[in-house]
Amino acid sequence: MRLEPRAERSLLLTLGFPLLALMAAGLFAAVLVMLAGANPFTVFALILKGSLGSRFALMETLTRATPLIFTGLAAAVAFRAKLWNIGGEAQFYAGAVMTVVFGTGLLPLPAPLLIPVLMFAAMLGGAAILYAPAFLKTRFGVDEVVTTLLFNFIFLLFVSLLLEGPLKDPMGLGWPQSKKVIADAQLPRLMKGLRLHWGFVLALTAAFVVWFIDRRTVLGYEMRAVGHNAKAAHFAGIPVARVIAKTALISGGLAALGGFSEVAGLKGNLTLDLSPGFGYTGIVVAMLALLNPLGVIAAAVFVAAVFVGADAMSRSAGVPSYIAHVMVAASLLTMVTAVMFTRHRLRWR
Repeated sequence: MRLEPRAERSLLLTLGFPLLALMAAGLFAAVLVMLAGANPFTVFALILKGSLGSRFALMETLTRATPLIFTGLAAAVAFRAKLWNIGGEAQFYAGAVMTVVFGTGLLPLPAPLLIPVLMFAAMLGGAAILYAPAFLKTRFGVDEVVTTLLFNFIFLLFVSLLLEGPLKDPMGLGWPQSKKVIADAQLPRLMKGLRLHWGFVLALTAAFVVWFIDRRTVLGYEMRAVGHNAKAAHFAGIPVARVIAKTALISGGLAALGGFSEVAGLKGNLTLDLSPGFGYTGIVVAMLALLNPLGVIAAAVFVAAVFVGADAMSRSAGVPSYIAHVMVAASLLTMVTAVMFTRHRLRWR
């Protein structure tokens, strides 16, 4: 038995396998729910209701999806050029740190000027975090999987140091947290009384901009060429090292915008638990979207809906909310398998 590339891929095949993958993930989750002693139909209905069943639930899902769109775009951009960015968590926190440093009164600017400045500062911080591993990769051949992963732990320790020292809020009753960003540095809410903020609009805009770069610019073509075959791209005259550096700057900046959005739009300050793993979950989002920037939006909303719905479901059905992690992980594994079978077929010898 061996795999061989398909000469042609029909639309039915391209859509059918991913649909079967999601059904298989749902079936696997249903088995686990039954083992927990609950009715799968009831549990899935509660998840759907808890994530999309009301305006409040929908807004909470979109709020949860906002940072996932940013980190998903960061992973999609990097992976497209075969730059394996596993350090989205560090870049996310870098954006949050820069937002707090410049957004707590250091820059006396009105909101129309201060918010763009904070966005640029956040992107600069995230870009710098990823540029170092990209430089080590192109200059010395260092594996970026290792360096970006280690940066997550290093930068989280650095954030902890900042929150216990220079950035610690003197009015925080001893808690390791930063001061609140000033009112002019905060992103307005989209609807009064709900948590969804303009960061979601910024995330949608970023997705369309990344799609345009990927499909309509020379840089996008070069990134895809390097991702397909770096040696062939170099032979064709594409500056591979420069393209990887540009990819790192864009990817790191996108992940950092997620940190800016969470601080300026939702939390208001920096804490060590600002991210419950947005950087890592962004990789799942990017893979579920098949690295398509517009698909990242749908994938992020799907993942956010599973987590938000599972939280609501666990209070009603008594099933642990960790079922959400199982569903997302199973969706990823089955989707990767489905993509493999859309591109290859099994041959029996």
